[in-house]
Amino acid sequence: MHDQVYPPQEDSWLLLRAACKWIRPGDKVLEIGTGSGIVAASLPPCHLLVATDINPYAVHEAYARGVPVIRTTMNMGIRECFDLVLFNPPYLPTPPSERCDDWLECALDGGADGNEVIRIFIALLPGMLCVSGSALLLISSLNGTGIVGSIC
Repeated sequence: MHDQVYPPQEDSWLLLRAACKWIRPGDKVLEIGTGSGIVAASLPPCHLLVATDINPYAVHEAYARGVPVIRTTMNMGIRECFDLVLFNPPYLPTPPSERCDDWLECALDGGADGNEVIRIFIALLPGMLCVSGSALLLISSLNGTGIVGSIC
């Protein structure tokens, strides 16, 4: 695995287990920030699977796993609605003075308070979901659950 790609960790497996309980064969599924592609590649069969990542090295890793992946930010440029959207967002609080501006940082840097990327995702989410769609968003204890309740 490329050193600029977030390697699968416990959070990856948690998201995968949760997704496997939600996904149905006819679903259209989008995974935002697929990283290595391990979650998307391990999902049960569905009607349509699309993954995205901003990191070109992650896109390469996911594609090598057979994941249909697009290099983009969140869902930019995708006009489809999805029945299930998955996201394990970057969540580490990262002050501007600590940013190192490499591709791996995209998987970790949640902005100054750790919730910046989550806020952007939640703002974009209505445009991603079909009418009866759902999203699985992994939240760290560093973020607190209040961020989701205060934005939704």
